Amino acid sequence: MSRLRIFDENDPASPLLATSDRGEMAAELANIDVAFEQWDASQPIAPGDPHDKILDAYRADIDRLVEANGFRTVDVVSIAPDNPNRGEMRKKFLDEHFHKEDEVRFFVAGSGLFTLHVDGKVFEVLCESGDLIAVPDRMTHWFDMGPEPSFVAIRFFTEPDGWVGHFTGTDIAQRFPRYE
Repeated sequence: MSRLRIFDENDPASPLLATSDRGEMAAELANIDVAFEQWDASQPIAPGDPHDKILDAYRADIDRLVEANGFRTVDVVSIAPDNPNRGEMRKKFLDEHFHKEDEVRFFVAGSGLFTLHVDGKVFEVLCESGDLIAVPDRMTHWFDMGPEPSFVAIRFFTEPDGWVGHFTGTDIAQRFPRYE
């Protein structure tokens, strides 16, 4: 079940808010300029389907976002628990960082944990199948796919090199819960 927990940046043990209500999640995230939406497939799909079939199942929503935001590239990424590089892949974005373009992900299947650090608060967003999250450029955050990652996601890019992680060097991500 999708979830939002909000913490004071100095107290990772006591959430100020915890909700699984997607409407409440979207409203809270909108306050920090993060989009959170739910999409439904226009045709049946399953993990392992060809990328074109997955993209076609969400074509109307994809086209709407591309038109509104000027994205130039849309792709599909799949990570399975038996991936031999899963540990390295998980570690890659566990530290606080930002990107020079929006990070927009739609979870076709599976889940992942986005944690956003904004104005002294930490917003922990568990995204699951059907959830889209759009993290604005330069917003500090980290992403945890868990020790046995399992997800299929549609990714949106403006520039091929815009999605490079720029790490802040802080230890805040180590002080908050991991996605286990």
